[in-house]
Amino acid sequence: MNKESKQFLGKLLKESSPSGYENSAATIWRAEAKKFSDEVKGDYHGNSYATINPKGKVSVYMSGHIDEIGFMIKSITEKGFLKIAPIGGVDPHVVAGQRVNVYTKKGSILGVLGRKAIHLLTPDERKKVTDIKDMWIDIGVKDKKEAEKLVEIGDTATIAVGFEKLRKSIYVARGFDDRAGSFVVLEALRMLSEEMNFSHKVTSVATVQEEIGVRGAITSSFNVNPQIGFAVDVTHTSDMPGIDKDLFGDIKLGDGAIIARGPNINPRLFELLVKTAEENKIPYKVIAESRGTGTDANAIQLARGGVATALVSIPNRYMHTPVEVVSLDDVENCAKLLAKTIAAINSAEDFII
Repeated sequence: MNKESKQFLGKLLKESSPSGYENSAATIWRAEAKKFSDEVKGDYHGNSYATINPKGKVSVYMSGHIDEIGFMIKSITEKGFLKIAPIGGVDPHVVAGQRVNVYTKKGSILGVLGRKAIHLLTPDERKKVTDIKDMWIDIGVKDKKEAEKLVEIGDTATIAVGFEKLRKSIYVARGFDDRAGSFVVLEALRMLSEEMNFSHKVTSVATVQEEIGVRGAITSSFNVNPQIGFAVDVTHTSDMPGIDKDLFGDIKLGDGAIIARGPNINPRLFELLVKTAEENKIPYKVIAESRGTGTDANAIQLARGGVATALVSIPNRYMHTPVEVVSLDDVENCAKLLAKTIAAINSAEDFII
């Protein structure tokens, strides 16, 4: 991955974007899209759209959701502690004791996710996972009055960790799920914008609110009304202790693009992805999905009268934790595969089954 692209990905991952509060990350995505897109816009829902060749006859849609999991401030105690609720699928096993950034109208405030120290827990309490409703954010104030000068009900928080290199192409960050996907669909659009004889209309969308029900994909795919659609998300690796590869598939970091196959996927579009990967020597693996995938692909396939849909995923360790790990080589290969596949499309009718 080149320096400029990596810097853009790092900027995206630095921002807070819990579901329903994606604006700061969306602003960065749209600014990058304006460098090479013919049209860039938003909508009432908060989705971000970047289009090339808006008058093209074949309409292709790519989505990667830009929202992440997080916390919402539900109440403030008399002592000034912030009681919270999860936004999306937050894992209570891994969040207690973490530093957090609380996002307010005046900027971010550092806090910590507190719980009773192990010395103060009863034997039964030590055996249980603490519910998020029993946690709180401590921002170091003395009482409710002081807290209310800083924080409002409905403000959000995310774990205070960043984008860092582990080794070679392996990086760790909060929120690779799925700002990596929103990066991929824009990077693929950039590649397509440089194709001299390319004439399809292609719209990349940074969708919102996927973590609470693929909501942005529902509204944006209806708006774009494509014939062909690609969702980009992350998928679980099985290259760590305790994972049953027979059940979840043999997926590891460095495998490249993970191409889904199953009822959520148009079979001819799947075949084109595989053929394109092999012809261009792009590493890939196939994963079986026996039902709707729970990703943007589910909403895209069912939009309006139906869309020829595919799902391409990035291998990800430790999903929905503060230490999601991916290979930037996999991220780049997903972008290349999308660009090459879309460039190989001749007619939308080729995907009617």
